[in-house]
Amino acid sequence: MKMSIECKSFPLTKPFAITGYVFENTEAVWVTLEDKGFCGRGEAIGIYYKDETKDTIIEQLEAVRSDIEAGLTRNKVQALLPAGGARNALDCAFWDLQAKQNAQPIWQTLRITPKPLITVATVGIDTPAKMAQSVLSLSKYRHLKIKLSADDPIARLKGIREARPDAVMVVDVNQGWSFDELKRYTPALQEFGIAMIEQPLKRGRDEELEGFRSPVPLGADESCLNLSEYGNAAKRYDVINIKLDKCGGLSEGLEIVKRAQADGKQLMVGNMTGSSLSMAPAYVIGQFCTFVDIDGPLYFEHDIENALEYVEGGVVSIPEPALWG
Repeated sequence: MKMSIECKSFPLTKPFAITGYVFENTEAVWVTLEDKGFCGRGEAIGIYYKDETKDTIIEQLEAVRSDIEAGLTRNKVQALLPAGGARNALDCAFWDLQAKQNAQPIWQTLRITPKPLITVATVGIDTPAKMAQSVLSLSKYRHLKIKLSADDPIARLKGIREARPDAVMVVDVNQGWSFDELKRYTPALQEFGIAMIEQPLKRGRDEELEGFRSPVPLGADESCLNLSEYGNAAKRYDVINIKLDKCGGLSEGLEIVKRAQADGKQLMVGNMTGSSLSMAPAYVIGQFCTFVDIDGPLYFEHDIENALEYVEGGVVSIPEPALWG
C-alpha cells in the first residue's frame, strides 16, 4: 500500500459570510491510496471552528503513514485517528479503493439503490436587499439554505420569502442566537414556512433545548460532531446534520444514520464547502436524509474532473465511479 497526500486550493467566486466568519478560499487535502495498481481517493477540508487546517490534517496523516503503508485496514483506522478531517479523507479513500479493487460500486456493497438527490443552494449573510437578490439568482434551485445571524434576521427572511415564495427553505444560524432570541424569532419563521432551523445556539450551551417544543424543527450541526456526541444532541434536536469532516468519514457517518433512524430522528447531510470529491461520499449519507446540503462546488471558480452535475431544480447527479466509489 502506498499513500500520497496533496493540497488543493479552490478559490470561491465571491466571499461567503456566516455568523462570525467570512470565507474566500477553500483549502483541501487529498489522500490517494494505491494498492496493486488500484487507487482510491478521499478529500478533507477540516473543521474550522475546531482549528483544523490543511497543516494539522497533513500532520495527522503523516503520523500514521507507516501504519497505512504496512497494510492497516479501514476498520483499524477508526481507532488510530480521532474524528475529523484526516480520518475522513483516509476513510473515504479506503471505501473508494475497495470499490475499485472489487469492480463493485459502493451502492452494491452497501445494498443501496441510489436515488438522485435535491440539494439546497446556500445564501451567505449580506444586506437584506442583496440576500433577496441572491435568491432570485438561484431560481434554478427549489431548496434554499439561508445563513442568518442575530442582526435583523426577520427583515432578511421577509425579503427573501417575498422574492422566492416557491422555495423550500431552511435557515442556518451557526450558533448565532441566544435561547431568548430563538423563542422570539421562531413564530415569524413558522409564518414564513421555514422547514428547519439549523444550530441556533452555541455548541455546549444548548441544554436549554431539552424539553423545549419548537414549532419549527431544530437541527444540530456544531452540537453533534460525531457519534460520541449523538446522545446529548438527540435529546435537544429534531434533526442531526452529518458532515463527514466532523465525524471522521463515511464509516462513522453510516453508524450515526443507524442510531438516528432507530430514534426516529430526521437527518441532514452537510458539507464544509469541498469539491465534488467531498460531495460524492456525502451523497451516500444523503440517501437517508430529509435535508440535503451538498452544494459546496457551486461556490468554486472551478470544480474537479468527473464532477457532479447540478441541474434544474437542484437535482444532483449520482456520482460516477471515475469520481469516487
